[in-house]
Amino acid sequence: MATARERVPVVIEDYDEIARQVARRIRDIILEKRSDGGRAVLGLATGSTPIGVYRELIRMHREEKLDFSDVITFNLDEYYPMQPDSIHSYVRYMWENLFEHINIHRDNVHIPDGLADRDRIDHSNSEYEHSIRDAGGIDIQILGIGKTGHIGFNEPGSGIESRTRRIALDTITRRDAAADFFGEDNVPTEAITMGVATIMEAREIALIATGEHKSAIVRRAVEGEPDPDVAATYLQKHHNVTFYLDHAAAADLTRIRTPWVIGEVEWTTKREIDAVIWLSQATGKSVLKLDSLDYREHHLSSLLARYRTAGPLNGEVFNALISKIRGRSKLPTGKSIVVFSPHPDDDVISMGGILHKLHQNRNDIVVAYQTSGNIAVFDHEVRRYVDFLRRFGRDFANGEKSTQPL
Repeated sequence: MATARERVPVVIEDYDEIARQVARRIRDIILEKRSDGGRAVLGLATGSTPIGVYRELIRMHREEKLDFSDVITFNLDEYYPMQPDSIHSYVRYMWENLFEHINIHRDNVHIPDGLADRDRIDHSNSEYEHSIRDAGGIDIQILGIGKTGHIGFNEPGSGIESRTRRIALDTITRRDAAADFFGEDNVPTEAITMGVATIMEAREIALIATGEHKSAIVRRAVEGEPDPDVAATYLQKHHNVTFYLDHAAAADLTRIRTPWVIGEVEWTTKREIDAVIWLSQATGKSVLKLDSLDYREHHLSSLLARYRTAGPLNGEVFNALISKIRGRSKLPTGKSIVVFSPHPDDDVISMGGILHKLHQNRNDIVVAYQTSGNIAVFDHEVRRYVDFLRRFGRDFANGEKSTQPL
């Protein structure tokens, strides 16, 4: 449900529950349309966000015999140009992650044509719009949201009246896709996307967002004014839209991040610490220098009242934060330690100091990198750093034997 400051209904759950809820809604629409003698028309998305939904639909097909034989689908977008059998193609994505696991008819599947001739692409896009209308319109549209707030590939500046079209991809969008294409230089510069108006004509919309990297744009889409620079804000004008967020993606919503500014809250130890840290950042003061006026002017009078004055509260939070700093004496000694790092360098960036102390304590440390280095760190970046080391060695007379160019 929507709360104060939220302009759209929001559901906050863990990702698996979100996938189940959205899949159940799709199932219900399929069954309702069929019982009325019609055919369900689904608007589908790609990327990592809807994978859980597709897995649940596959499970329903296998275990509950959910029938997709009369279901029609339209996908949001496709890179352009793009071969349909490319590992980057949304055609391939949809068949590998959903269609080949259910009994959908190939003729009922529609995905923008990534191979349309440039001189006919406008005609191809117009035909896509006509196909949606001929099918009776989309019953439910599944969406993700990009860091720029794009839905589909409706980048900043997309108008609310826009239709299916070829569009130039934003730099941020291409950078986010770089890992999938083994480098930003390999990411297509264009795509074909349903327009905002096309999306808004769906009878129901479910936007799914997961991960803390989406939290800032989610807040803007949910709480901000409609803005052409953030296409997702247009969804506030839709009569039947729901944002499904995991806890990380919802973290910046006012009711989660700073609930005290919109009403009374139940104060827990964690919430007290969060509030004082937030107040310190908001005022630019250190925790121990916060005063009673700071609390009263920032909607924290109820918290201040629990301690009567700022001093005891500041001290308690300060001590709680200090206790998290672990010296060598509090760390293991002579143990075997495994550190799991998502990417090469994440271990050093996030806990380099702790690693150094563990090493000083004579621990046997193994770092397990969970992403292939050639995907997480592109070749051109490696060459740039190696070239720097080579030139550094040359300029400072350290020799070049150990830093030969690749």
